[in-house]
Amino acid sequence: MPEKLKICAVRQNNYRRNEMRNLVSLLVLILLFTSGSLLAEQQLPKLGYKLTALPSPVDAPDFNLQDMDEKKYSIKDFRGKVVLVNFWATWCPPCRREMPSLERLYQKLKDKGFIVLAINQFEDPDHVFAYTGQLGTDPTFPILFDRDSKIAEAYKVAGLPTTYLLDKQGKIRYRAVGGREFDHPEVEKIIQALMTEK
Repeated sequence: MPEKLKICAVRQNNYRRNEMRNLVSLLVLILLFTSGSLLAEQQLPKLGYKLTALPSPVDAPDFNLQDMDEKKYSIKDFRGKVVLVNFWATWCPPCRREMPSLERLYQKLKDKGFIVLAINQFEDPDHVFAYTGQLGTDPTFPILFDRDSKIAEAYKVAGLPTTYLLDKQGKIRYRAVGGREFDHPEVEKIIQALMTEK
């Protein structure tokens, strides 16, 4: 074999070896990143599903809050429906984790007299809009803005997320502090029971 051809063959083999090494390195990096992400997910505690019943129902403080389109909402607008009021923020990890379950629950029960009102704390609509665009499914329930946290104060919210479940008369019946799996059958059973009340 002529010398030039030998040199070309050696270079081609070296090139293939380098290409293979790069490919293997890339696969190892992907595997490490993926397993690290999976491990991080596995280390997160499962969201709970328990709601705490209030010893006696109390009137939910009313409010007038706007959504992203500046449409105003009030608790009084939803008399006759069971209302889940969720106080949250995009920077709160359990808030982000429970958001998909809120959407699944809302989709399942919205035509049966149930509404979710997600009240964002301190953030502006543009930021929240960008955040919701990153979710697998955009929330279809109203997202309202409590920019100075006055409504959260009225509800005595001590940490995020905090959720209240209101009966058809606008009274707070249940509360949850911390992330929840809201489409859990036990939560749905409580909501269904409130929906059947007169």
